[in-house]
Amino acid sequence: MRTRPIIALLLATGCTLAAAQGPVYESKDKAGPVFSDRPSPGAKAIDLPPPNVIDVPQPAPRGPAPQADAPAYTSLAISVPKNQGTIHSNTGAFNVRVRTGPALRKAAGDRITVKLDGNLLPQNYHSASFRMTEADWQRAARPDNVGHTLQVAIVDKAGAVLIESAPITFYAHRATVRGRR
Repeated sequence: MRTRPIIALLLATGCTLAAAQGPVYESKDKAGPVFSDRPSPGAKAIDLPPPNVIDVPQPAPRGPAPQADAPAYTSLAISVPKNQGTIHSNTGAFNVRVRTGPALRKAAGDRITVKLDGNLLPQNYHSASFRMTEADWQRAARPDNVGHTLQVAIVDKAGAVLIESAPITFYAHRATVRGRR
């Protein structure tokens, strides 16, 4: 008969809840025992044991939370062009590659700024590899010098400098055409 398991389940649930709230009363009808938290004619009070309650322990903390004021970057260096190295470019366009530790946090809005010969370029970069353009060269490079300086920084979305690289010196060589005599 399927009603007995259902009655047993209701009995267990009802008894536990009733024990927590007050006495439980048992009476009989044609289907079997009936349990209630209210007395009825012919019902008798049942003494129930205290409910079996288990305290669940809280999970242990997973370690210290990262500090908000901890620096996001531990290293920043220019790897291309090499310090004291040479680029060959007639237009002034050349590739730049930087190493960051850890990787650039693009999702946080961090970006790379560049100073060429001490002049901050208006362009920001969202990658550790980028190309300086002829327009960048025209805007910032000292035209009469063969030696140039390059420095990069990582800034947050508000423009605050998070870390700055050491400046490097590189040399720009351009092809020349000798005139005829």
